[in-house]
Amino acid sequence: METLSDTDLIVYAHCLDHPGQSSQDLAASAALDEAEVRRSVARLLDAHLLVTADAAHGPSAPLHAVSPEAAAARVAAPVEETIRRQRQQLSQARAQLSRFLPVYLDRERSLNAVRVVDNVVEVRHLLNKASQWCRTEVRSAQPGGGARKPEAMDEALDRDRAMLRRGIRLRTLYHHTARFNGPSQSYVSAASQLGAEYRTVYDLFGRLIVFDQELAFLQARDDEFGAVVVREKSMIAYLTEIFDRTWHTAQPFSDAPSAGLEGTARELHQPILRLLAAGLKDEALARRLGMSLRTTRRHIATIMQDLGATSRFQAGVIAAQRGLLDR
Repeated sequence: METLSDTDLIVYAHCLDHPGQSSQDLAASAALDEAEVRRSVARLLDAHLLVTADAAHGPSAPLHAVSPEAAAARVAAPVEETIRRQRQQLSQARAQLSRFLPVYLDRERSLNAVRVVDNVVEVRHLLNKASQWCRTEVRSAQPGGGARKPEAMDEALDRDRAMLRRGIRLRTLYHHTARFNGPSQSYVSAASQLGAEYRTVYDLFGRLIVFDQELAFLQARDDEFGAVVVREKSMIAYLTEIFDRTWHTAQPFSDAPSAGLEGTARELHQPILRLLAAGLKDEALARRLGMSLRTTRRHIATIMQDLGATSRFQAGVIAAQRGLLDR
């Protein structure tokens, strides 16, 4: 369809006001050049904004204006039919190709049981691909209070929405410190409304995502952007069991303000005391509890003040005497 011009608007309006005129009559009554009117009429007929009962469509044929909605429907009909056929062909092709997926996955598992991917772009591509093929459930553990880059969280939320709409169950574990993280609170709120489930624990075993108990992603050692992709069945079963045991003892997610900010913060003192007594350094303790080093040291200072201790050793002795390590 050609691009319509201002002249076409004038001719169309004139046909609305004077139905049944020919292009010759129209040119005379509208004081327009007859050749220009004929070209305009041809464009309007092609756009289905004008119709004529005469098959010849000659200069003497009576013209009648049609509503833009009706014209749009006639223009769209063949396009929509083409799209419908193409979608049907695409659906048939996917159905045929999906029959080959189990064979491919079995071979890929045997050939690439454990694979290290150190490129964040490829990791995201593999995660997107896994979420598209997922059929039943996703288990994930996100240490570090749930703090991730905004673009990564947006991409993850898009993946979660698509899976939840397909009826896939999503379960995620966070550190308790995620309750203090604004972006994590917003993320959990948005996904929970769609049916996702979230729980928190003090001490989380590490970053993990398991799709359908068939494909797992672990964070590569000391690499924030890399991942270890696992397809070996026994290893995935082991990782799934670790997740499920932790899930059963975890607490439902609630942000710190609604749960009581002060109480939530002081709940962290018990695991901090236990880890201090076990001899963990500040850096290791911070990683285990998903806190920054500065926040960890602030909690330790508060604990020592509450116990009236002047050293960490004395704090451990006092905590043991009071039975705080056995709670």
